[in-house]
Amino acid sequence: MENRKFFFLPHKSFIALLILTGTLSLSLIIPTNVKLSQLIGIDRPKVKVVKAQVNNQQRFAEFQTAMEGTLNEQFKKQNLLSAAPTSFNGKIIYEVKPAKNKKVIALTFDDGPWKNTTRQILDILKKNNIKATFFVVGNALRNNPQLGKQIIAEGHAIANHTWHHWYHFMNPQVAAFEIDKTTELIYQVTGVKTNLFRPPGGHLSNGLVAYARNNGYATLMWSADSRDFQQPAPATMVNTVLKNARPGGIVLLHDGGGDRTNTVKALPEIIAKLRQQGYSFVTIPELLEK
Repeated sequence: MENRKFFFLPHKSFIALLILTGTLSLSLIIPTNVKLSQLIGIDRPKVKVVKAQVNNQQRFAEFQTAMEGTLNEQFKKQNLLSAAPTSFNGKIIYEVKPAKNKKVIALTFDDGPWKNTTRQILDILKKNNIKATFFVVGNALRNNPQLGKQIIAEGHAIANHTWHHWYHFMNPQVAAFEIDKTTELIYQVTGVKTNLFRPPGGHLSNGLVAYARNNGYATLMWSADSRDFQQPAPATMVNTVLKNARPGGIVLLHDGGGDRTNTVKALPEIIAKLRQQGYSFVTIPELLEK
């Protein structure tokens, strides 16, 4: 017992000596105005932490605002691809008079999207770096949504050509269904809201145009009809378009609604010949901005 006691007392004394020595050493190197509790983190100052939190929140808010601005700009740009300026709402347009008689012309395609033809036409337009306007039938878009997405993805305008492509007279309820349901599907498929409308067959008095005009749509007709719905020879189609082409004009072609093989064959030459005459190609919204 005595041996153990003799060993225990010096051990306690040694620990006390270490503590005392360490305390004296710290007192020499730590500023007098810093508490030990602050040093070991128990009483750490909170001002800088709060300031950092405020800065982080401010940076996040700035980042969120910037992202929203970018997304809104993209959304606006995407929708402008398929929207007429508000000054054209409720109007019927066959052509426009561009400033300084600039030689611009708009290619438009009706009755699609059609499984094979629309894709072939998109390929020709892409190869020639041309943007066009596609007046889609709701029923056809429902069957070929990927082509609708491709139209927008490749920078073209998309527009409303009714749901069923009917010609007969329609009361306001049926006209509303034909137009609004197509507009809704275009938005669901592509994310684009369009106010561009074209009546099937160009009929102006069967109830569709009356509804469109009362509900803020711009009704787009044409000034150069290719007559491709009659399936003429490609050379005949080319000559028909060239004969009626003029600055600010709108060319009517079809990518759906039947056999459009000759339209596909004629399109490259139509583009080449119009370019030789000094024309450049625009979408309908771009044409209306001229």
